Amino acid sequence: MRSMFTKIVRITLGTVLVVFGANMIHHFLPLDQPDGNTAAGQFMNSLNATGYIFPIVGVLEVVIGILLLLKKWVAFALILLAPISINILLFHLFLEIPGLSIALLIVIFNATLIFKHWTQYKPLFY
Repeated sequence: MRSMFTKIVRITLGTVLVVFGANMIHHFLPLDQPDGNTAAGQFMNSLNATGYIFPIVGVLEVVIGILLLLKKWVAFALILLAPISINILLFHLFLEIPGLSIALLIVIFNATLIFKHWTQYKPLFY
């Protein structure tokens, strides 16, 4: 758990989560939005219409990213991130292929860190 590789993965993932989570709240990065006529665009528009999904997910991503950057409650943060990262992967796999590489990277980083902290999860399965 103390390897340089794990540290780089944790800091990279934490930074990505803080930046893109904050962007979901404050919109400071210009990101390409899916065309409203595609399934991906319709899905994103419907989530945006709720008015609460993106701000809540953004806050969660920022909090998880900060926990990873500060190396506090890392195992807990990774479990919170798991459903979010899987949803990002499935969205890009089924609705918008161009972002698939970043989604795969997030899932791989999350899975790698979960594997590295597996001893903390073992009691959950016994």
